[in-house]
Amino acid sequence: MKTTRVCAILLLIGCTATLSADTNQPEYVKQCSRSDPKLITCLIDALHHLRPYLSAGIPEIELPAVEPFRMDELTLSLTGGVNGYKVQLRDLYIRGASNYTVEDIKLGTAFQANVRLPALILDAHYSSSGVLIILPASGNGTFHARFGDARALVKGNVSTKPRDGKTYLNVDKLDVELRVKDVQMRVRKIFNNNRILTEATNLFLRENGQEVLKVMEPQLKRKLSALFAGIVNQLLRHVPVETFLTP
Repeated sequence: MKTTRVCAILLLIGCTATLSADTNQPEYVKQCSRSDPKLITCLIDALHHLRPYLSAGIPEIELPAVEPFRMDELTLSLTGGVNGYKVQLRDLYIRGASNYTVEDIKLGTAFQANVRLPALILDAHYSSSGVLIILPASGNGTFHARFGDARALVKGNVSTKPRDGKTYLNVDKLDVELRVKDVQMRVRKIFNNNRILTEATNLFLRENGQEVLKVMEPQLKRKLSALFAGIVNQLLRHVPVETFLTP
């Protein structure tokens, strides 16, 4: 149904809200009408209205803050061979996800949204092993990355579940794909602060940023999709469709 498809998009990107017991509209809710001829514009405006609330979190609807959001780890094989250069990033914290702009939404049996992010900032613990170019490069330190002008393509589908006379949604499948125009990466405090190894690693990251990101992409896609689907479904268990759209 049209209502289901519209709410799926709204909830997918993070638009979550409930009405209080006395039906007063919370400040973070911008409701839309199903009869509005500019419904898509209204939905996009509602998503943009929510940005500061998503950043801080909304405890009353069990929405955690998305600034920052945490990922457990990424394991990367950057060069091949027996002594290939391998990197593990642990305790990743990513900032900038709430500073989004929704550029387009397509509704249908499968939904799709195009989202722009000015920058995603990633900080993590860094450990490496193997040989980088010709230098042994095993060590630990910190990793920092800036993914500038990022575009996210969000796709998925939902199912509906009636409960207590209202309709609730569940995300059955969610995929997030990132395209990043500007990639900057660097490491610090590694190899016991060995200047030569640190500079060699940072030179490698500067010259091969897009290639390193490509190695990250399969894991990033899988982890981001699972992370966002989990957050969305947690919200959907508490928020009925009827909350967001008026007749």
